[in-house]
Amino acid sequence: MTLFFYLLIAFITFIAFLHAWAKKKYDISRTMVINAPRDVVFSYVRQLKKHPVWVPWFSKHPKAVLKHKGEDGKLGAAIYWRSKNNEIGEGLQKIIKVKHPRVFETRVLFVKPVKVSLLTYFAAKELEPGKSKVVWGIRGNLPFPLSVMSLFYSPDKLMGQDLEKGLIKLKTRMEKGVKI
Repeated sequence: MTLFFYLLIAFITFIAFLHAWAKKKYDISRTMVINAPRDVVFSYVRQLKKHPVWVPWFSKHPKAVLKHKGEDGKLGAAIYWRSKNNEIGEGLQKIIKVKHPRVFETRVLFVKPVKVSLLTYFAAKELEPGKSKVVWGIRGNLPFPLSVMSLFYSPDKLMGQDLEKGLIKLKTRMEKGVKI
């Protein structure tokens, strides 16, 4: 029985050491050039009602309940989602910054399956008329036990692929001339 307690204490100490050693902050972003004017791309992206069309996490569960609050694309507008699927769970995304036509930021609060708060940002730069460079990113903190898990499976690997998929969908829609 004493050996069991020593092993338990050793295991807890090891996990605590991993947590102390692990990165607790992350900033993941992807960049893409889109053949569309910056104003058009930015106006489309800042509309939360359009996010289920191009943001890949919404396509993982198309029957999720979505509710919108506020004037879409404006400061304070929000989208709430709830799904029985734990991949997207339940949460709220609220616009916290809009600097038209350059920067758009939202605060995302996941309620289920794990309580996590993060910041998403989108920046657009006009390279030449009709051609824009866009950056989409996520910034946040990793609480325990996610910090320990990040040592074995990085947030960049986990979310970076979805950011790329979303930017590809956005590029395809914008270059087809989707109406805003």
